[in-house]
Order: sequence, then structure tokens, then C-alpha cells
Amino acid sequence: MASSRDRQRKLARAKLDRQMARRAAATRRRRQIQAGVGAFLVLAVIVAGSAWALGAFDSDPKKDTAAGDTCLWTPQDASANTNLKDVGTPATKDLPTDGTRAMTVTTNQGAPITAELNLANSPCAAASIAHLSSRSFYDNTKCHEITADGALRCGDPSGTGLGGPTYSFYDEDVPTVPSASPSATPAPGQPPTYPKGTVAMISNPPGANGSQFLIFFKDFTTTDPKYPVIGKVTGGLDVVEKIGAQPTVDNGTGAKVKPKTDVVIQSLTVGEPVTGAAPATSGAPATSPSAG
Repeated sequence: MASSRDRQRKLARAKLDRQMARRAAATRRRRQIQAGVGAFLVLAVIVAGSAWALGAFDSDPKKDTAAGDTCLWTPQDASANTNLKDVGTPATKDLPTDGTRAMTVTTNQGAPITAELNLANSPCAAASIAHLSSRSFYDNTKCHEITADGALRCGDPSGTGLGGPTYSFYDEDVPTVPSASPSATPAPGQPPTYPKGTVAMISNPPGANGSQFLIFFKDFTTTDPKYPVIGKVTGGLDVVEKIGAQPTVDNGTGAKVKPKTDVVIQSLTVGEPVTGAAPATSGAPATSPSAG
């Protein structure tokens, strides 16, 4: 007959076997659950990836306002620069990006100066000038500088070179030129970077364009272009050439760049877009006779 001690050992052994069996069963269940969760996660990733590829997570076009924006207008602080004038900002979307718009600058120097703004290459510059002209921003302002590069500088109501609207926009169509020679001079036979009659934006600092623009009255060639081109003169270039031939006087800062005779923009207007119209070609544009 088994002793009492043997029976205790058998009972203890059976208890241990039951505990080990329960632990093994629990481990199997845990592994099964983990495997199921893993499979679910893999399936979820596959489904999510397929949905993403098919565009299921694309933002609602009605809510994604930036997607349809043509231009971005960066606010400028008028309290930091009192030369700025607040006339609102142009629209950001649904702006014309094809064809041309006619710009007419009427001054006190003779016949109007007309130009074509290139909507394909410079839609934001054209939109900005059209907006400003609709607010009479340019009317009764002076072209305050004849630049050393051979251009008439206009579009700053303050006449300081620091004025403009309370927004700015980025460069669009800055010319590209061949690599500069070691002497940093243009390559022989290189066509002018800014042919006579070119209309371009100018800003300080570069890349923060506002309202100021240049009208070149002679060819200008450079290895470091900074002015984004916005169009070409189509009439009245002789008026610009006459202004460019004026002597210059001190503009109040010690720089002799101001035309001796005030050049006043009496009005600046921009016409409606002409879709599909070819921009004016490069080279010397058409001229119109001066009225005085």
C-alpha cells in the first residue's frame, strides 16, 4: 500500500501537470490572438494602401482652396514701411494664364505708351497690374528714375523706390543667360538679355515684386538677370526713348537718377485678356509718333 508521502508526491505532480497544461493552453491562445491581430493589421495596411493609390484619401476639392490657386500674394507690413499703400489684393484663382492683356500708360510726355502683358509667362504680374490699375493706384504718380541699365522706372506712388501695395509676389519670367565667362562679361554675340522695349518688374529686395516696373529704352545685356519680364512695348517707344535721353538730377538722396522733367503717369489701364493671342516678339517693338 502506498505510503502517505507517495500519495502527496502524486497529488503535487498532478497539480503541477494541470498548471503546466493551463499555461500551455494560455500561451497557445495568446499566440493565436497575436497572429489574428497581425493578419488583420497586414490586411488593413493593404486595403489602406490600395485606397490611397485610388485617391480615396484625397482632400475634398471644395475644401482644398490652395489646389486651384494661380497666384500667391504675400502680405507686407504697412506699419513697417509707410511707403506702402493698401488697395486690397488681387484674386488668387481663376486668373487668365493664356494670351495677352493690353496695358496703356498715358503720361505728360506725349503719346500713350502701349504694351502687351504676357499671361502665359507672367500671369501673376499681369493680374497684379490689372488689379492696381482698377484701383487707380498708378494714376498721377511719377516715374522716379532713369536707371543705369537703360530703363525708365515707374510704379511707386511714393517716388522713393520703396513704395508699392501691401502685398508682394514671386518672380515669374527671369531671363536665362549662357554661363558667365571668367571675367563676368557677356559672351561675344550674345543677344541682349533685355531688348529695347522690354517691360519688366523691379523690386527691393529682388523676388518681392509689388507695383514697380521698368520699360527699357535701349538693349541691356547682363550675366546676372534680376528683373522678371512681363511684356513688350507695342507703341510709343519713341516717347520712352525721349524720356531716357533727359538729363537726371538728384532725387533727394544724393543719387542723380531722377528725370530733370517730371514724368507723370496720368493714367494706367489694362484691357481684358485676349485668349490665344501671341505675345509681342522679341527685338525692337513698334513705335508710335510722339505728341510732343
